[in-house]
Amino acid sequence: MDGVSGLDEPLKKSLGPATAKVMAEALDLHTVGDLLHHYPRRYAERGELTTLADLPLDEHVTVVARVADARVHTFNGPRGRGQRLEVTITDGSGRLQLVFFGKGVHKPHKDLLPGTRAMFAGKVSVFNRRTQLAHPAYELLRGTDEEDGPGGAAVDAWAGALIPIYPATTKLESWKIARAVDAVLPHAVDAVDPLPPALREGRGLAELPDALRMIHRPRTKADVLDARERLKWDEAFVLQVALARRRHADTQLAAVPRVPAPDGLLDAFDAKLPFTLTEGQLKVSAEIFGDLAREHPMHRLLQGEVGSGKTMVALRAMLAVVDAGGQAAMLAPTEVLAQQHHRSIVEMMGELAEGGMLGGSERATKVVLLTGSMGAAARRHALLDLVTGEAGIVIGTHALIEDKVRFHDLGLVVVDEQHRFGVEQRDALRGKGKQPPHLLVMTATPIPRTVAMTVFGDLETSVLDQLPAGRSPIASHVVPSADKPHFLARAWERVREEVENGHQAYVVCPRIGDDEDEKKNAKKGGAAGEDGDKRPPLAVLEVAEQLAKGPLAGVRVEILHGRMAPDDKDAVMRRFAAGEADVLVATTVIEVGVNVPNATAMVIMDADRFGVSQLHQLRGRVGRGSAPGLCLLVTDAPEASPARGRLSAVAATLDGFELSRIDLEQRREGDVLGQAQSGVRSSLRVLAVIEDEEVIAAAREEAAAVVAADPELAHLPELRTALAALLDKERAEYLDKG
Repeated sequence: MDGVSGLDEPLKKSLGPATAKVMAEALDLHTVGDLLHHYPRRYAERGELTTLADLPLDEHVTVVARVADARVHTFNGPRGRGQRLEVTITDGSGRLQLVFFGKGVHKPHKDLLPGTRAMFAGKVSVFNRRTQLAHPAYELLRGTDEEDGPGGAAVDAWAGALIPIYPATTKLESWKIARAVDAVLPHAVDAVDPLPPALREGRGLAELPDALRMIHRPRTKADVLDARERLKWDEAFVLQVALARRRHADTQLAAVPRVPAPDGLLDAFDAKLPFTLTEGQLKVSAEIFGDLAREHPMHRLLQGEVGSGKTMVALRAMLAVVDAGGQAAMLAPTEVLAQQHHRSIVEMMGELAEGGMLGGSERATKVVLLTGSMGAAARRHALLDLVTGEAGIVIGTHALIEDKVRFHDLGLVVVDEQHRFGVEQRDALRGKGKQPPHLLVMTATPIPRTVAMTVFGDLETSVLDQLPAGRSPIASHVVPSADKPHFLARAWERVREEVENGHQAYVVCPRIGDDEDEKKNAKKGGAAGEDGDKRPPLAVLEVAEQLAKGPLAGVRVEILHGRMAPDDKDAVMRRFAAGEADVLVATTVIEVGVNVPNATAMVIMDADRFGVSQLHQLRGRVGRGSAPGLCLLVTDAPEASPARGRLSAVAATLDGFELSRIDLEQRREGDVLGQAQSGVRSSLRVLAVIEDEEVIAAAREEAAAVVAADPELAHLPELRTALAALLDKERAEYLDKG
């Protein structure tokens, strides 16, 4: 976020080539500005110790604690006698063991005397059921005051009341980062301030150089709060300006208004619907039709609960565009989903999808499928139908984005499950229209308002929160297979009961279980031993075989996973949809869009390996008909673990918006605002999309006002500089062209 200033100076100039190299490799920090924007994760207070009770397993941590005990043990090993130093550190409420071996014993044995306080950094592991750090790095906190344990020749470098703890790695401990920050902190005075002075003064925000000094070397907790407030505004405002400029650019584009002809395809389709559309569907459709009639492109996000009827709304929009003489393309993230959409849309339309065919309605159009694995002849045929305009609707995967694909008159692009596609992919498809086509983005992952403003801030939002009549409730339960193995046996009995009552079921596994899987597992270190790691996840091929021979013997069990040939996948889905298979053992390829109303039960194996939103998506595959749904979340996770808590949250509510908040609170912001989702580098360091709703909303308003007054930011060169740092050139081009 900094212009040509001292902040662009390479770190090797300030820190020397060796330290700069480690900074680049370990933390991707290259310039003085990068390091100044690498903020402390938290602060340890002098005289206070860090909680040791809740340290996350397998993560690199930095803790401040006091040595309670240190003992050297001699043992006989394969190479003769050896030594092991065991140090117990405490924070007054919990204890943690440190272990040093071999030649690494002598220095810590001399340094870590009982009563000494220090910062320790290392990876948390479990040995003999005890949490430990093996060979941690440490930095003694020896001060001038008596309470800091044995004095030392050196006066404590950490003179402030608050000790910064930085996001660190095995190669680069927090205190080394702190020393590097000390070396470059004088450059903070060169920071280019992206906030317009009127905004900064009007909101009483600190100046940027002061905020950088306070976040790294605060004297008080108030310093930290003031610095964070200011830096949150930088992140929120610059991101919202980027999105506001994109929205503004979109309003400058010309699009062909698409008003459906009366008595056309849409009216014929509506007349043959065997059910009434929900109020929500009608309201959202009206918003979409209003956008389609305008002379600049629609950019709308349609989010709705699993099974709320988004596909129906999207199909009616596509039919309206075909009625108006254009074509519509639907982009799906997987071949299974593209095939499913194609099949269900053709079924819903009936003779209206048989354009140019014997028996097709005179108002009919053609609906074609285009995926990467289609045979050459079928692909050639589909491409010809698109370029001639014979096909009004095309449904496909990334294959639609390829250069070879040409349209007669592309009027609408529908993107399904937007979080799987980046801004670039969205724009590549939009570039295929004679003029920019209208855009409808759909997601079945409910998104809190703040995330919609941050990730999808260039889109207007419509929400479908009603389920269509006839959708059934879904009961969800956690099945603790380790504590209570008879619960799992009962789960298979329930599946058998559903099948005996004429229904079907899904069993979902985290992996496939073929050679490719085994190779991947081996690369990661293979199956776990007795060192606290978990066993490899359950696999489709193993589970299907065990079920067919054991608890579900006699039941028709089929498998489905991503590495099957597309024709085989489609054949399995067709058989399952037709009721010719009772139980489908699958990976998450069934996560979205798969619609089999007769499927009433789902068992998710190793459910703790899936995210909250993913579990909610999977669960949405059952209860799609008139019979109630059942979802069983099988786990080995201990009762008190965060993983178990996550599963209990999923079992407790069907409210996707509530679950998405839980999901976001448990994930790093970078996962939410990754490159693929936002079209910009994940730039959030202090802004939390859930907690900082007020800052984000206010920043959006301020950004809209600034861009409306000065779209090119001609009078705000510092803000232009900040945008350039946020967006790399390629993404900036997409942003500018909309």
